[in-house]
Amino acid sequence: MAFIYYVTQIQFDFGAIKLLKQECERVGITRPLIVTDPGVKAAGVLQRALDALPGMPVTVFDQTPSNPTEAAVRAAAAMYTANGCDGLIAVGGGSAIDCAKGVAIAATHEGPLTRYATIEGGSPLITERATPLIAVPTTSGTGSEVARGAIIIVDDHRKLGFHSWHLVPKAAICDPELTFGLPPRLTAATGMDAIAHCMETFMSAAINPPADGIALDGLERGWANIERATLDGQDREARFNLMSASMQGAMAFQKGLGAVHSLSHSLGGVDPRLHHGTLNAMFLPAVVRFNSHADSVRRDRRLERMAHAMALPSASDIPEAIRDMNARLGLPVGLADMGVQREWFDRIVQGALADHCHKTNPRIATSQEYEELLGASL
Repeated sequence: MAFIYYVTQIQFDFGAIKLLKQECERVGITRPLIVTDPGVKAAGVLQRALDALPGMPVTVFDQTPSNPTEAAVRAAAAMYTANGCDGLIAVGGGSAIDCAKGVAIAATHEGPLTRYATIEGGSPLITERATPLIAVPTTSGTGSEVARGAIIIVDDHRKLGFHSWHLVPKAAICDPELTFGLPPRLTAATGMDAIAHCMETFMSAAINPPADGIALDGLERGWANIERATLDGQDREARFNLMSASMQGAMAFQKGLGAVHSLSHSLGGVDPRLHHGTLNAMFLPAVVRFNSHADSVRRDRRLERMAHAMALPSASDIPEAIRDMNARLGLPVGLADMGVQREWFDRIVQGALADHCHKTNPRIATSQEYEELLGASL
């Protein structure tokens, strides 16, 4: 059965950050906690958000790690409670937004965060008490500003998903200007994250025609503009389209993702230093090739339609085109280039089998097949 639900109010334009106070007033936030990270603060983007909130008492948590942790969520939630805050503003990439979603749970729900993880059966326990959140993305990657999920490393070192419609931000302020200062390598990695979202959700066997249309258009925008945005961070058209691809990928992936993300989530838990978007870029070629067998059975030309959106001659060209794009963007040539070891494979495979994205891949991978995908991506 298909379930289709789009709820976030989105302000999308150059200079949209100026609407931040207006959106706080609309949502009913009067004493926000801003959740961000040291890089966003150093780049001056935090100050732009503060400047957009004149006269409003604001508390700032600026210590979100590159992969958000349960410890960071606890620290931010304590700050939220101590300062009598009544809402959250996430300013940053997916890490800051996901950390804020963790705070939305922890500040209003009892018990350890793990209790609310999707694979622990915790999604129904997340209620309307969750703190209202406004998301201001500063990268074009995760699309967490319009998504119901968050990925957080919990205290036992697992990288778990938390999913609830109560976690969807009440507003998303998508201002491409906020991404102008993003370094080329981070532009590339987060951009490939967005492209992976569009591709994986389009390949998923779940039924959601609107998601398919959104994902395919997002793929076309992202693929055509990621190289331009990486080479010239001030390219307004490229930055606009890449941010749109990011947003569209997350609007679409309510349909489900797949083996790329099962592996990335698991490996990110094994080594939290690894960047999620870069991992997705490494796994995409092998998983697309793996999924091609399911595509031939389904007969709905999923991969051929993706190839058309990417301006490629045929579906068989997709894996190599991704590898070539990764190289042109200056991303690693494979997992080994990122320091991944074969002796980690058993742990990665076990985590991938337990991941919430495992069962929505169009071809369900076995332990052996996951190990082969890892080997092909090494």
